[in-house]
Amino acid sequence: MLQKVLIANRGEIALRITRACKTLGIKTVGIYSDADKDLMHLRFCDEAVCIGPGASSESYLNIPAIITAAEITGADAIHPGYGFLSENAEFAEIVESSGFIFIGPRPEHIRLMGNKVSAIMAMRKAGVPTVPGSAHAVTPNNALAEAKEIGFPLIVKAASGGGGRGMRIVERVDTLLESVQAAQRDAEMWFGDDTVYMERFLQKPRHVEVQVLADGNGEAIHLYDRDCSLQRRHQKVLEEAPAPGLPEEARAHILEACVNACKLMQYRGAGTFEFLFEDGEFFFIEMNTRVQVEHPVTEQVTGVDIIEQQLRIAAGLGLNITQDEVQLKGHAIECRINAEDPSTFLPSPGKIEAFYAPGGAGIRLDSHIYEGYNIPPYYDSMIAKLISHGKDRDTAIARMKQALDEMILTGIKTNIPLHKDLILEDKNFCKQAMDIHYLEKHLLKQVQGHENDA
Repeated sequence: MLQKVLIANRGEIALRITRACKTLGIKTVGIYSDADKDLMHLRFCDEAVCIGPGASSESYLNIPAIITAAEITGADAIHPGYGFLSENAEFAEIVESSGFIFIGPRPEHIRLMGNKVSAIMAMRKAGVPTVPGSAHAVTPNNALAEAKEIGFPLIVKAASGGGGRGMRIVERVDTLLESVQAAQRDAEMWFGDDTVYMERFLQKPRHVEVQVLADGNGEAIHLYDRDCSLQRRHQKVLEEAPAPGLPEEARAHILEACVNACKLMQYRGAGTFEFLFEDGEFFFIEMNTRVQVEHPVTEQVTGVDIIEQQLRIAAGLGLNITQDEVQLKGHAIECRINAEDPSTFLPSPGKIEAFYAPGGAGIRLDSHIYEGYNIPPYYDSMIAKLISHGKDRDTAIARMKQALDEMILTGIKTNIPLHKDLILEDKNFCKQAMDIHYLEKHLLKQVQGHENDA
């Protein structure tokens, strides 16, 4: 087993990794910026190193500072968590060339999946269904010919993109070139790479993903699927596992396809295949080569500790669970709790005056916050993940409602009312999973309409 792991992240995921390491008897090194000296996980790490000022570019994205921290503390491995450098192939290469174990995929797989065009091509070769689209980069010179093959409406996307940035929906041929050029500019600005591609624009898809684990030597398993369709501006708000209402034949086929793709690539570590699901069909959109924010819902319904498996795989111990041993038990839901105004969605950093964590049967809270903690303004606004688990979806929803009612968090604004008063009170959502446009186009519009009337 690994001896000492440096956790190259902050917040709730850093605390989550610290706990997994402690369970396995692994020593831990926490890193932090000047603005993060009061992070909860630092109290439990064996060592802690300040790596720079509050701005992430000078701290959590500062590769030389992270490597130096690993060297001076004698760490033998680095866990990147999610966000920051977790899907940076150059960082993974530097970690390994510096003599440390990178707790994640091989750099070549991070690079392959980090570019949407190369990822789609790799998946097509592996037999994973993809959205009909361009087989290579799109430019103003070839855009018209590619569009005629795909058909309208279509969407132009940044090849190195994510989070909904650099996207343009094109409904008519006369706006095609303008949209391609605009997407290229956005892609260059956000990702430093102006490569874009096109694919068919699906009208009302759901966002369904498959969690996988692989040992890097050709063995792989899946941990079933999740639904992440409730989104705002392409950012996930609520996730659940398993994905409700999937046809069993289609589900079995896509799970097998994802496992086979991992075996073919000899993928290493945890990964998530993300799909759009419409009219009974799956269409691959990307693969995340890291642990996901929403991994707890999968852990709740399978009983598999995903972080522990990452650590085992990185240590060369492989998987200690077979596919036959992975059994679904009940249903789980995760609400992302953000420090933001529930009406304007503007960040709400500041001091937490009072905090009470909900509990009871089937309730889990992954969070680094505590009473008196001061949320800094430099980082993502997510401060907690509230997870409910029950024998079925109705039970998970009921328990989530109870937990949100019980949660006390004052001193800052949060999106708890969004979950409690809007999403979980919506009869359509409570009946079945909705498409990726439902939250923005129906629920939020409905609220805005009431506000305007008032």
